[in-house]
Amino acid sequence: MAATAGLLALPKITSAASAGTNSGTNFSKEKSMDWKTTALVVVDMQNDFVRSGAPLEVTTALGTVPTQKALIQSFRKHKLPVVFTKFISHPHYYLLWEWSPQCKPPTKCCWKGHQRYYKDVGASRDCTEIIDELLPAPGDIIIEKFGYGAFYETSLNKTLQSLGITSLVITGTVTQICVEETAREAFHHGFRTTIVEDGVSSFAPDLQAATLKNFAMKFGWVSKGEAVVTGVDSLTKG
Repeated sequence: MAATAGLLALPKITSAASAGTNSGTNFSKEKSMDWKTTALVVVDMQNDFVRSGAPLEVTTALGTVPTQKALIQSFRKHKLPVVFTKFISHPHYYLLWEWSPQCKPPTKCCWKGHQRYYKDVGASRDCTEIIDELLPAPGDIIIEKFGYGAFYETSLNKTLQSLGITSLVITGTVTQICVEETAREAFHHGFRTTIVEDGVSSFAPDLQAATLKNFAMKFGWVSKGEAVVTGVDSLTKG
């Protein structure tokens, strides 16, 4: 894997996500990112999606935390932006409730300020907050959104542009919903975008595999977290 100061050629994907690829995919194409102008986006790693027994729990989400921690540590070490997104449900009916009825009373999934008891931590937490394992640090960017994508009707694009960001690395949950929507929006805003294969999670392995394969075909790149950390850490060598 060739790495130069601030640049990393992303590797060929060899996981199940690449099964059945055809000549239209870009899995085998060597592409580079300028890590000096890259931000990390951690999508919706919130209590109501990740904690045990949460209304919209993704049971595989906690397993992605080590990869996310490694990425966060690397980006912070090199003073690169770390963005956390939080899905917030409107406290009144809107179309999203049709597909996520858990957001309606009395459950109130992802209602800002709503306290819920989570058995795996043995305590109550604001259901919309980022999980304890990944608590944002001072200086991290927090984006609250009322839909699936982190760019729609938020300040994310303007914030990234003001920081001179040209590329994004995206992790989080759920792969085929908020992660994919955010990554596709990033493409349409002109950001070279990589989804971290072992840093995203889903309740449906087939949909996750399809999402990663499709994203790499026409929208961006898919890579392992270790490869991204290697790229970011190459900045030290520059």
